[in-house]
Amino acid sequence: MLVKVFGAAVQGIDATLITIEVNYARGCMFYMVGLPDSAVKESQQRIRSALQVSGFKAPSGGITINMAPADIRKEGSAYDLPLAIGMLGATENISTEKFGDYLLMGELSLDGTLQPIKGALPIAIKARELGFKGMILPTQNAREAAVVNNLTVYGVENVKEVIRFFDGKQELVPTIVNTREEFRARQNSFDLDFADVKGQENVKRALEVAAAGGHNILLIGAPGSGKSMLAKRLPSILPPLSLGESLETTKIHSVAGRLGREGGLISQRPFRDPHHTISNVAMTGGGNYPQPGEISLAHNGVLFLDELPEFNRNVLEVLRQPLEDRKISISRVKCNVEYPASFTLVASMNPCPCGYYNHPTKACVCSPGQVQKYLNRISGPLLDRIDLQIEVIPVPFEKMSDARPSEPSSAIRERVVRARRIQEERYADVPGVYCNAQMSSRLLALYARPDERGLALLKSAMQRLNLSARAYDRILKVARTIADLEGCSVIESSHLAEAIGYRSLDREDWAG
Repeated sequence: MLVKVFGAAVQGIDATLITIEVNYARGCMFYMVGLPDSAVKESQQRIRSALQVSGFKAPSGGITINMAPADIRKEGSAYDLPLAIGMLGATENISTEKFGDYLLMGELSLDGTLQPIKGALPIAIKARELGFKGMILPTQNAREAAVVNNLTVYGVENVKEVIRFFDGKQELVPTIVNTREEFRARQNSFDLDFADVKGQENVKRALEVAAAGGHNILLIGAPGSGKSMLAKRLPSILPPLSLGESLETTKIHSVAGRLGREGGLISQRPFRDPHHTISNVAMTGGGNYPQPGEISLAHNGVLFLDELPEFNRNVLEVLRQPLEDRKISISRVKCNVEYPASFTLVASMNPCPCGYYNHPTKACVCSPGQVQKYLNRISGPLLDRIDLQIEVIPVPFEKMSDARPSEPSSAIRERVVRARRIQEERYADVPGVYCNAQMSSRLLALYARPDERGLALLKSAMQRLNLSARAYDRILKVARTIADLEGCSVIESSHLAEAIGYRSLDREDWAG
């Protein structure tokens, strides 16, 4: 008897329907075709044990399985459940009447229990698109998949429950998640707040500008000056995720297997801070079976690189293209996938090997050559892509001991949201652009053209600091954001002066 059951394969952050055709006839051989990898082929032993322990006779020979489309490689153990149900249906051990209504995925243990899978959310989205009545998957992934509306999601503990469901002997309880209510309830709860930060008003202002325009920022300062503390509070002033952004971000984390048992929609912007020993592949994504890297896990959020010069130079250089294109393409012999990578880069570094160059009270013991060599670990093209470079000065004791609370993140966030709303209206007719950092040269000419006084100031700065054309564009983008924060429709010279002031590493007093 020939039966068909349905599963899905995840490619990039999207899923593709996989039709599993199982034919049972006389014979003693077991064949599985359709480009399965080793984990899929090994499912025969897991299925046999799971069914036997669950009290069912495991089909042996005479079975041919095709996983269509045959030109897509099937990877991982998540096909165990549909394969097991298909084999039982082909041998007429269970009813096949409802096979076409449900999409099945799940890994089987030897005792028949189901183990969690990766990519449940994009699979659920594909199931809804294709009009399936429901989806059956492990309990651990049920909440993750249940955020998809108009799809009945059943979380099951073991294969026996699924068999009894298809036979009409047991009803499964659907998992119901109020997506919008849960999403909104968790949007504004942050563990870290700028109210805890004493002093550092200029750095807070720079971070506010970075958040308002989606700009990349570099914090330079001595050890203990508060660089990491400030950077970790940036998500608390970023605009709230929209439902669409949240869904896209959650899909990436689902594919990477980063959502836990309680995983619903991600309601806060991601903050990723990889260690400086990270490899190229871990940063960008890839591998034999491509997975999202740190830059994709930071999509719609913040990628924080602490101690920037300590990162491998090759790792830093691979960031250049994603910072411009806001996506990363992974090409391999067997596949080609694309992951989104629209993130705000926040980096921190010491000014020199000893850490005290330009320190107000401690003397630096490094020679000018050592300082320059240290700074040269970061290439000019990468620095050009960082809009704001701000020096962090240690907080004096008087401000540190001040008991008065600083301005809270909620107040700063209101100004940021107001500026972002201006930008959204400005770029409403431009697809793919939602903040000033994404402006093209054409948009710069339309919306960031300074007046004559501003042009003279900008010309002087370009000549004195020997800035590149990209740095020129970056200054205009930052100035446009500063003007938006003040509600100005035109860029004034004061906005340009502040934007130029955020180019600390271009000053002549750095590294002699």
